[in-house]
Formats: sequence, structure tokens, C-alpha cells
Amino acid sequence: MAPRLADLIKLLELEQLEVNLFRGASRDIGSPQVFGGQVLGQALSAASQTVEGRVAHSLHAYFLRRGDFNAPIVYNVDRSRDGHSFSSRRVTAIQHGEQIFNMAASFHGHEEGFDHQIEMPDVPPPEDLPDSTQPLKEMLDRLPERVRHFAIQPRPFEFRMVQTENYFEPRKAAPARQVWLRAVSRVPDDETLHRCLLAYVSDFYLLDTSTLPHGANLLSTDLVMASIDHAMWFHRPLRVDEWLLYALESPSASGARGFARASVFARDGTLVASTAQEGLIREAR
Repeated sequence: MAPRLADLIKLLELEQLEVNLFRGASRDIGSPQVFGGQVLGQALSAASQTVEGRVAHSLHAYFLRRGDFNAPIVYNVDRSRDGHSFSSRRVTAIQHGEQIFNMAASFHGHEEGFDHQIEMPDVPPPEDLPDSTQPLKEMLDRLPERVRHFAIQPRPFEFRMVQTENYFEPRKAAPARQVWLRAVSRVPDDETLHRCLLAYVSDFYLLDTSTLPHGANLLSTDLVMASIDHAMWFHRPLRVDEWLLYALESPSASGARGFARASVFARDGTLVASTAQEGLIREAR
């Protein structure tokens, strides 16, 4: 297994301090604070460790404060309910004595029922697209130091963008795009682990899709962006070590907030998950 992926899986394992109480380490991936996907993945891992025989089918989370990647995060799990078919959990993430994040998650065992889904967008296969995990060297040399630090970090996932984007000459575009993604090497056969990893990677590209119609992007020095909430629904079994199409769209931006949602498809067109996020998009004052 690639070291960067092995390290992420280790981050998601967590240390159990007491019944319902877990501690997770943090990593600096080049962002000013703890990457939101890390907290999502760890919180889902903590909740999952208190449930038997069921996997998460949905989560709803709020980011309350910036996380400090120089300190561990403590996750307190409230076992809200274990019913005949569903289990509900609430997770609070604490750092330096304050809540930085909370999440509600629901778990369900396998059950047969109605089955339908939307169609996957018709896009080129990942093999026909360039690797966009890290910028080309000629682009890297032009990046501001704050962005270069983020861009050069080794990633546990690889990405192939369907639409090309020139960050140095941003143009207004439709608020939609598609990205192929997968883990950089094989992941153990554990459905819970694959869902935690998908929660981690779902925080990439989502909010900044809301900037596309406005000709802005992560390089805009007068733009402040931060995630406010994040929701996910897991529809079917999935593997993050096989190509997944992340089909993103932003239906609205208003009141200094951008809203984006996405569908996640397996290579064969199976809809495996959906996600949505609202975040702050504010011009610097």
C-alpha cells in the first residue's frame, strides 16, 4: 500500500480512550487548518466503532471552528438509539476544550426494497484524461507560497478532471464539473473503511464549484472560503480503490454562501453515494 494512503487509514483507526470516547491525530495537508474531510472521516469512524452489523447510510455535520493540525482531536459518541432496523449516533469533536465539529449519523443493515437511480453523465473515461492530482511544474512555480504548500502535498487519492481549468486566467463557467477519483492503491475489503475514506475525499472540489460562475477560484486573494456543513448519503456498496466519478453542481450562491451537491458513481454507472455542502464564500473585507 502507498505510504500516504496507509497513513490516512491509520488516521481513521482512532485510539479508544474510554467507552464512546476516541482520539484521533491530525495531519497538515497544506491548508490553514485541519482538512474538513479528515474530521468527517474520523467522526464517521468513531461512530461506526459503536455500531455492530450495520453500516452508515447518512451523515449530517457542521464545522464550528477551525481545527488545529498540531493537536489531536477527541471524538465523543452519543449512542442515541439502537432500533430494530436503524442505529443513530451523535458525534462531537473537541479540541483545546471547545467543540470544533458535530455530526449526526444513521446506520442500517442490508434490506431489500425499491431500487432506481439517475443516469451517470456521459464523460470521457479516466484513462483518456491527464492526472490532475498535482499541478504541472510550470504551474507550480507560479503559485503563491500559501497555495504551493497545499499543492505539493502527496495525496492518498488521485484525480482526473473532465473539464480543464486555468487557475491563473479564471473565466466564468457553468456551475458544474466532473472529476474521476480513486485511492492510490488497494484498500482492505471493509465497507465501513471505504465509506470513511469516501467521506474524507468528498470534501475536495465541492465548495469551490460554487465559484465557477463568478470567475473566481482558490487563487483569488480577495476570497474567503470555509465549509459550514456537509451531508452524505451512501446508497450502495462502494470501493474507493476503483474509479469513481464525482459529478458536482452548484444550484445556488447567495448571501455570502455557496451551495454545492454531487453524485458519486462507480465506473459501471452505479450511483453509490450523494453529498451536499454549504460554505462561506465572502470577499475579503
